[in-house]
Amino acid sequence: MQRDFMVIDPEQGMATLKGLASPLRVQILKLLHLKGPMNVNDIASELSLPQSTVSINVQILEDGALIRTENQKARKGNQKICFATAEEVLVVVKSDKRELDTNAIEVAMPIGLYTSCEVTSPCGLCTVDGIIGLLDVPNSFLDPDRMKAGLIWFTRGYVEYQFPNNAKLTGSPIRELEVAMELSSEVPGTASDWPSDITLTINGINVGTWTSPGDFGDKRGVYTPSWWKLKGSQYGKLKNWRVCDDGTYIDGLRISDVGLGALDLLQHHSIRIRIGVRDDARHPGGMNIFGRGFGNYDQDVVLRIKTE
Repeated sequence: MQRDFMVIDPEQGMATLKGLASPLRVQILKLLHLKGPMNVNDIASELSLPQSTVSINVQILEDGALIRTENQKARKGNQKICFATAEEVLVVVKSDKRELDTNAIEVAMPIGLYTSCEVTSPCGLCTVDGIIGLLDVPNSFLDPDRMKAGLIWFTRGYVEYQFPNNAKLTGSPIRELEVAMELSSEVPGTASDWPSDITLTINGINVGTWTSPGDFGDKRGVYTPSWWKLKGSQYGKLKNWRVCDDGTYIDGLRISDVGLGALDLLQHHSIRIRIGVRDDARHPGGMNIFGRGFGNYDQDVVLRIKTE
């Protein structure tokens, strides 16, 4: 059985640690995992506690992303339903080895800061607060508010990001180039079995395609806001393309012969990253890009250059 887990850095996850630092809040978490979603009154009844006490502690758990809540209609007004998120919380104290690599240059680009695009509907963008422009209108991808986007989806086409080639400024030879982002297929509603061929190009060179297995909506994304309907795309897979001298890899698996030499990076002042679904894709199942405030990873499009 798949288990949901959360990985936190204690320096950035103080709200989560605060949520766990109480026997009462741990009791609430265990109750939700045992019995499933419950409203605040039911939790108070089960634990023989005042409703006000439970409400305060539920808010602390929600602030730490240990639970999520939804307002649902009741016979008298609305009720707040509490859902447990992660079954396991992993606190990582050791630094990621990539952070210790002094020859790594990393740039994070918000998903809405693309410099060019060409998309077909169904398509759309939204921020953590609401929809940008009009749904299924490709021209909405030119709306200035796209800079705030936390979720982008379209059927075919691409978005392209232009990153500074900081390695050229120092004249340092590049030994690896990595691109990471959270992605999934896109279908009206969701479908776990909905393959889509998602292709990455760098400076116009097709480096490799990842086939997303589906559009994931079985549970709310860890960071996906509560207003976003549960019937919509909730989260993706964090994919990492790595280009080195002998070819291109996705999550460590070699998928093409395209190496750094083909990209001729030191001849370009910028690095253009294009991600999309090609017209000739075998599985043209659309795509979602999850940025900050959506999905399971709360991250931008990340470009990492490793130099000699």
